[in-house]
Amino acid sequence: MGRKFFVGGNWKCNGTTDEVKKIVSMLNEAEVPSEDDVDVVVSPPFVFLPIVKSLLRPDFSIAAQNCWVRKGGAFTGEVSAEMLVNLGIPWVILGHSERRLLLNESKEFVGDKVAYALSQGLKVIACVGETLEQRESGSTMAVVAAQTKAIADRVLNWSNIVLAYEPVWAIGTGKVATPAQAQEVHSELRKWLHENAGAEVAATTRIVYGGSVNGANCKELAAKPDVDGLLVGGASLKPEFIDIIKSSTIKKSSV
Repeated sequence: MGRKFFVGGNWKCNGTTDEVKKIVSMLNEAEVPSEDDVDVVVSPPFVFLPIVKSLLRPDFSIAAQNCWVRKGGAFTGEVSAEMLVNLGIPWVILGHSERRLLLNESKEFVGDKVAYALSQGLKVIACVGETLEQRESGSTMAVVAAQTKAIADRVLNWSNIVLAYEPVWAIGTGKVATPAQAQEVHSELRKWLHENAGAEVAATTRIVYGGSVNGANCKELAAKPDVDGLLVGGASLKPEFIDIIKSSTIKKSSV
């Protein structure tokens, strides 16, 4: 298949300058698989992007955690895609459930953001996922497909998109989707892409899992055929992030 394993570290709203320097030192000293085998992207808060960029090893990449939906201007408190490009930040996370739920970002708004960020040359980690209520009512695939459709309706070229499936009930709760649950949704998502965006998009787009990923569960998740990587929250601030990056080697041995 040739989908390169992807490990993202979402630092969320955490860190001081000293803490950030310590995390970067830990990453810089780590022995990890080569960038030929795994893409590693870390996502600090906006205010720390320049310092992380100046210190981080060159084989790791950087993502912002959000950007505005169109060109900058009179949008107090927002950060535009153009600013990220200007800073040399290649990636952005869009549609994270914390923003969908806490800030009421609709699937259409997220779709518009993804399309605009791509138009400015950014690569996008686009997040989709269902709440516990939605899972228990059996509507997981309908919800995730609708969120993906809002992107597919606005985007023709998927080569710079990583799709992150993050069940909302598993984010920061310590509850993890079982590897079988993750594989089931990833497989259905790939089928959806095949039917709605074409065979090539389905075969080449990386679908990564996020939601309480840690050093203990990463290998089992990484071994699943349709799990092309992991988007890590709290554990990305800790040394176990290195173990999670190393879980990419599972794919090589299972190919």
